[in-house]
Amino acid sequence: ELEAQPVEFISRRAADLLHEARTRLAQYFHTSVQNLIFVTNATGGVNQVARSLRFEAGDEILGTNHEYGAIDNTWQLVCRKTGAVYVNQPMPLPFTTAADFVERFWQAVTPRTRVISISHITSPTAMTFPVAEICRRARQAGILTIIDAAHAPGQLELNLDELGADFYSGNCHKWMCAPKGAAFLYARPEVQELVEPVVMSWGYQYLNPPGYAPFVDWNEWQGTRDFSAWLSVPAAIDFLKTHNWASVRQECQQFIVETAKRYADLTGLPSLYPPHLSGKPDEPDQKESWNQQMVALRLPENTDLAKLKVNLWDKYQIEVPVYSWNNIPILRVSIQGYNTREDIDRLLTALKSEIENRKSKVENPPSLDFSDH
Repeated sequence: ELEAQPVEFISRRAADLLHEARTRLAQYFHTSVQNLIFVTNATGGVNQVARSLRFEAGDEILGTNHEYGAIDNTWQLVCRKTGAVYVNQPMPLPFTTAADFVERFWQAVTPRTRVISISHITSPTAMTFPVAEICRRARQAGILTIIDAAHAPGQLELNLDELGADFYSGNCHKWMCAPKGAAFLYARPEVQELVEPVVMSWGYQYLNPPGYAPFVDWNEWQGTRDFSAWLSVPAAIDFLKTHNWASVRQECQQFIVETAKRYADLTGLPSLYPPHLSGKPDEPDQKESWNQQMVALRLPENTDLAKLKVNLWDKYQIEVPVYSWNNIPILRVSIQGYNTREDIDRLLTALKSEIENRKSKVENPPSLDFSDH
């Protein structure tokens, strides 16, 4: 429709359509439509906030050593320009309880801490952090919170107003089934004026007419661009509701728990953390499950990670992240609504074969005869 008549679409229809899409997204996350803007991805949303804030030399931004690399890069750039310091608090595995996690993390807070930038669900370790309690403490201490929620929407039921984050940036294209380019940035009303648009365009006005909302207007209208991904979000929400996605998530979580147990039985390797179903904790004082629809599995030491990733695709047509985190070789499994138990069987069969082949080569290296030399 946009391409058929772009002037009519952008000039006369886009504002109302975008407002409708944001309204549906706001209702889905239990917040006001004025507290959300669309962005291209969660990394972009965190970048926009990070590049808007003002720091002085010695100010500290606190995260963990589980953060996404692109976010680490963002803060390192900000610190290089301002003299601020980016602190990655080590959070060694396994964790015990959510309360213990918060206490250990809070040990890194100092009088110089200005911002806490932390994941809701981590990319490298697939863990759900207790961000609500961290946000509560930060608010009491006068520290801004920026939550990287790239993997949270669709995996977790979210009430953004109750969560208490100052800024929360999440993707709709990962677990909510929307197309790439659909993401959002949430900001509490009290801090919205801190966010500067990436591009200053026609949404900016010197005089504020009735109904003018700078957080939305400055950021929504940034020149001519394709709104298609954003306008698809209501359809994605309808899809999740139609297909009872809470039940789908529960089944996916069950598959994750099953996969982790079968993998541990197969390899004998210790788990990075005990996976269990959300709402059914192994320990009575743990308020949140550490995992949702993803789990990070420890690979054998000295695994050739690059070769394993290539082999899993070339030999078995399995696409899965394989990488090193804190010198721990990891394979991260994600289960979405379209995956089946047969997919899990195929992955575990492939891993068993690859691990056995590797073990055989280590135990029986090829012999070299130098007798003629």
